[in-house]
Amino acid sequence: MERWTGRVAVVTGASSGIGAAIAYHLQDHGLHVVALARRQEKVQEAVSNAREGAKTRNRCNRYHPSKVPAGKLYPRKCDVQKEEDILATFKWVAETLGRVDILVNNAGVFGEASVAECPTEEWTRILDTNVLGLSICTREAVKIMRSKGVNDGHIVHINGIFGHGPPPSSQAAMAAASKHAVRALTEGLRKDFVEHKENIKITSVSPGVVNTDIFNTSPRIDANTYYSLPKLNSEDVADAVIYAISTPPHVQIHEIIIKPVGELF
Repeated sequence: MERWTGRVAVVTGASSGIGAAIAYHLQDHGLHVVALARRQEKVQEAVSNAREGAKTRNRCNRYHPSKVPAGKLYPRKCDVQKEEDILATFKWVAETLGRVDILVNNAGVFGEASVAECPTEEWTRILDTNVLGLSICTREAVKIMRSKGVNDGHIVHINGIFGHGPPPSSQAAMAAASKHAVRALTEGLRKDFVEHKENIKITSVSPGVVNTDIFNTSPRIDANTYYSLPKLNSEDVADAVIYAISTPPHVQIHEIIIKPVGELF
C-alpha cells in the first residue's frame, strides 16, 4: 500500500456503510480521499464513526491502521444520478488535486417493486445510479488518469452477489439486472485497458448481504427477515478493496465474491 501514499482516491456513496468504511481505510493508508455523497454534510461524521467503530472491534483484528500519515478527506456533494454533478465533481478534482489514482464506484440503490408492477421512474433510479452513474464516473476518472499520465491507477466497482445469479425475488429483478450489467462493464473496461496497453487495473467486488442502510431503508424488505440473515460488516468489503489495490503491478484481482457464512442464496 505504500505506493499509494499521497495519491488521490475518489469514493462514491461515502455518507454511510461500505463507502464510509472504504473512505477511512484509504485515508488511513495515506491517500487523499474525495468522498462523494448526496448528503455531503453526513460524510465526515460517517467516516469518523466507521473508523471509531472499527477500533472498538479491534479484538477481532478488523482495524489495521497504516504506519504512514493519514491523508486528507474531501467531502463533496455529488448525486451520481445527475451527470452534471459528476462532471462538475471530477472537474474540481482535476483542478484542485491534479489527478485521480483510484476510483471506487460504491454508490448503489436497491429495487422496491416487482418487474410486472414497477413504475418507470423506479427503473430509471436504479439504472441511473447502478449503471449509468457508475459508467460516467469511470469515464471521467479514466480521462483524468490518461491526461495526467497515471498508468497504474485502479478502478473498483462495488457490485453484489445479485450480479452472479437469478434474482432472489421479483422485487430484486431490476437491481439484479443492473449488477449483471456491472459485471459486463468490468470486463469491457479491462479489455479497453488491454487495447490501450495500459497498466490500469479494474476490480469488481461482489458482497452478499451487508449490514448497511441500503436494505434498512427499503420499505418492501421485511425487517425481521433482514435482521435474521447472516450479514457481512462494511469493513469486510473495505478489506477486500484494500487487498485488491495492494497487489503487485503484474497481478489483477478481477472479481471478488464475499459471502457471510451461512448465506441462504
